[in-house]
Amino acid sequence: MIDIAELEILMNTAAATILCGFVGLEREKKEKPAGLRTNMIVGSFSCLIVSLAIPLIDLIQNSELKDAVDSDPIRMLQALVVGISFIGAGTIIKKKEEGVEGLTTAATLLYCLGIGISVALEKFVIAVGITILILLINNVFGGVKKRIVNNPEEKLTTKKSS
Repeated sequence: MIDIAELEILMNTAAATILCGFVGLEREKKEKPAGLRTNMIVGSFSCLIVSLAIPLIDLIQNSELKDAVDSDPIRMLQALVVGISFIGAGTIIKKKEEGVEGLTTAATLLYCLGIGISVALEKFVIAVGITILILLINNVFGGVKKRIVNNPEEKLTTKKSS
């Protein structure tokens, strides 16, 4: 017989995968080191782990292990952040002349972790909202930064005077 709770976990994991897929697609279009698949995996994995932790805690609380095992969901979240941060660190590259590259991609992976956790906790409005927010941050504010920091008029003036 099919367990409804298991189907809910599977559906939530699929929802996190789709939401993080939008984020990954944006990263993929910009040819960043962590693209479509990586963001989808991070989001769905975090959703899966948090979703499985909830019945695991119930199982421990209702078993003989209750006194032997201390269930602390915050430690589980900390472990997820550390694990995803490790993956994010792999996307960061220091270049001699150009500075550091990949910080936004690493931060975006952490955001996908948050999307997955939100879906696992069935906070769908938050999950969709932060998906939209990270897409705005990466697209709109990335363009704003380029206009402010890399002012095209300044470059033209520099070229003319050379």
